[in-house]
Amino acid sequence: MSAPSAASGPRPYGTVPTVRVVVVRSPRRRKTVQAREVGDVLQVSIPATMTRADEERWVAEMLRRVERRSAASTVDLEERAAELAGRYHLRRPATIRWVDNQRWRWGSCTPADRAVRISSRLAQEPGWVLDYVIVHELAHLDVPRHGPDFWALVGRYPLTERARGYLIARALAPEPGATPPGAVGPDADADGCDEDGPVPPRRNRRGPDGV
Repeated sequence: MSAPSAASGPRPYGTVPTVRVVVVRSPRRRKTVQAREVGDVLQVSIPATMTRADEERWVAEMLRRVERRSAASTVDLEERAAELAGRYHLRRPATIRWVDNQRWRWGSCTPADRAVRISSRLAQEPGWVLDYVIVHELAHLDVPRHGPDFWALVGRYPLTERARGYLIARALAPEPGATPPGAVGPDADADGCDEDGPVPPRRNRRGPDGV
């Protein structure tokens, strides 16, 4: 039977209101970790055999996700994408949404159904960097590959080179306590961008800026 353990008590975290964390060790879990918010409590479910050090890393990661979701909730991606598409004469996406699971990408898309996904990590980055990633993915709706025609579309955004440099630097300095493998939740495997639709993400498919 699952039982709460190692409750950390109330703790402030960035811009997130005080969150009380309750860790539940479950003998039924083998590898996966899940978290859910119940009121002002964040319940983190982990395997019963997980070490204390791994437990602390996972709690920190789940709190980071709460902070990202809090920041993302203040940004209307649909409105922002529509404005950028109109300004730079790009196709508007059918859907655009935040995702928490893109570990190696800042954004991804599926041209076949014009769906765009943006990493929630970007909710805490400068707005002009988020705009670059949105423009990058909108350009993919017309040109799936990273070729001259694609970069001509992306280049309509005047801060492209500055934003690419920023993201390259961020990729070289990953966030402390990056998500360990085995996380589960909605959108468990983000898609890459390809002419034929979704393809599994591979690190060598990205550009140097991680998009």
